[in-house]
Amino acid sequence: MSDAAMTRDADKTPLVLEGLAKSFGGVKAVDDVNLSVASREIVGVIGPNGSGKSTLFNLATGTLPLDAGRVWLGGIEVTGQPAWRIARAGIARTFQIPSLFDNISVRDNLLAAAVEGDWKGAPQRATDVMEMLEIGHVRDNLASELSGGQQKLLEFGRVCMRDPAVVLLDEVTAGVHLNIRRIILNAIRKVRDSGVTFLVIEHDMEMVREICDRIVVMDAGRVVVEGSFDEITNNVEVQQAYLGRRR
Repeated sequence: MSDAAMTRDADKTPLVLEGLAKSFGGVKAVDDVNLSVASREIVGVIGPNGSGKSTLFNLATGTLPLDAGRVWLGGIEVTGQPAWRIARAGIARTFQIPSLFDNISVRDNLLAAAVEGDWKGAPQRATDVMEMLEIGHVRDNLASELSGGQQKLLEFGRVCMRDPAVVLLDEVTAGVHLNIRRIILNAIRKVRDSGVTFLVIEHDMEMVREICDRIVVMDAGRVVVEGSFDEITNNVEVQQAYLGRRR
């Protein structure tokens, strides 16, 4: 793809990944992955363990350096920028294991995520986020005192406080109670409706079916196929790579 064409695509979409590649020794963890996510789209990334999903997130957010490829956010190339600069450009993410300030309260965790933004409006936004995620009753609890599911809610809340254009969620519902799963799904829909774009890694296929507009399947570091839930689940390559079925 030409530079001019790539710029036009990037201008139209909040997130464009072009030819991303990363190897560890002789293993290609991510191998020439091309992916774009449209405005207000929720794209699911699925695949077996070790297929490169989390590495792809780390490359897109600057947590790992690229071996090759380009990353665009809202028409601006951020390839090679440090993670903090890419975050300030409008991308936010969660991790499989929440990364919180354990020794301060839920409310202060939310406020801490807003220090680079609209500080004057941060207290009200924190209240709104706690209401959306149904964690207002633990607002004064230390993050370390929360259950695993509540910690996932709080990490998602910290992402929301940054007012990002693009959110990357890494197994945000893994291991949580059904009620917390419901809260997370409703929150994703609400935030998406406000104009935010999502890229979501998930093993919960029911969640993928419920929430995702489009699904990308990875295996051995490459994109195998993408499409709707029905297209994906009926695809032979997916059945072989992800579901363990054979022709």
